[in-house]
Amino acid sequence: MKITHPLIFMLALASCAAQAKDDAKLEITADKTEKAAVPKLKPATQENVIVYKEAGRYGGWPANQGLWQWGDELVVGFTSTWYKQTTTDHRIDRTKPSYRIQSRSLDGGKTWKEEPDQPYSERKEEVKPTPLTEPLDFTAPNFALMFRFGSLHSGPSTFYTSLDRCKSWKGPYSFAVDGVEGICTRTDLIVFGPRDCMMFGSCGKKIDGKEGRVFCARTTDGGLNWKLVSLIGPEPMEGGYAIMPSSLRLKDGTLLTTIRRSDPKVSGFIEAWRSSDLGKTWTFTGKAATGIGGNPPALVQLHDGRVAVTYGFRHKPSGMRASISADGGVTWGPQIVLREDGYDGDLGYPRSVVRPDGRVLTVYYFNGPKEDDRAIEGTFWTAPQL
Repeated sequence: MKITHPLIFMLALASCAAQAKDDAKLEITADKTEKAAVPKLKPATQENVIVYKEAGRYGGWPANQGLWQWGDELVVGFTSTWYKQTTTDHRIDRTKPSYRIQSRSLDGGKTWKEEPDQPYSERKEEVKPTPLTEPLDFTAPNFALMFRFGSLHSGPSTFYTSLDRCKSWKGPYSFAVDGVEGICTRTDLIVFGPRDCMMFGSCGKKIDGKEGRVFCARTTDGGLNWKLVSLIGPEPMEGGYAIMPSSLRLKDGTLLTTIRRSDPKVSGFIEAWRSSDLGKTWTFTGKAATGIGGNPPALVQLHDGRVAVTYGFRHKPSGMRASISADGGVTWGPQIVLREDGYDGDLGYPRSVVRPDGRVLTVYYFNGPKEDDRAIEGTFWTAPQL
């Protein structure tokens, strides 16, 4: 039986441990402060909005689900769980259940309405995944695809599809790529044609089996079969990882991906990689952001051809930031501070889209001004001229 939002209190606590796996334990030191010498810019314009906020609750991790837009209609997915004060983890009560929901806007992202009852909302009620039997049209006007993962490090990953702007979902469908183990992926797609699509995701490392390597795979038969194109970059050392890519195809056909990275002795950073042969080989071009405290990127191409990557900044002063590249991800400008009014570093995991007016809308989880304010928020912002 479907669980509706008012009945969340009645969920059995026995399943809670399996449900609070949308993000691992918070990896930052709560009191670490940014070095003052780091150059920073401000956006040309900036406006914040509330997407989801409820007393006693904690909204988290839009990067784990997705953000889609069709003109002024937008849908974002995220997790709703329970707030708990702590300084050693995400500020969530891991004895209580998590619930995956979505919110919809019909006015271009200014206001949002929660849609809590989805076929993927409650893990223990999800049906068993089955193979996709009919090819997808990735270019259908109201199409959406969302990847999901079972648990960190081991997966498995599945996907849902929608033909009506996320009003209804079909799935879950099983997902596998020969030669890739421990697939634990979020939604990151480049569409080439009606049946032709490339996905980017995370998989297990050979050295320890933990999530920590990025790969790309391609289907040319509408999602019925996916074939490995390449692993991107070398495998990180033990204790490090490369995960949660965000990718796009530049106007000249070059593929650009940005990757969440960490090494044992280096604070979280974001790498950029380019491919001129449709993902077969990749060239490392540098770091799009450094010292951010562990957060995934959200990559978009602006109307003027520049690319922008947004991410959470988990050190003090905590908030949301962006970096701009004017040469397709080869070099990156100073960090742009979208906001730095977070209560603490438990924030970020953004998704971004470019609106028809040229502004970027970045949606993320955030906190403050009070400690127990744990919401999904958004920022409309315009990139400055560097």
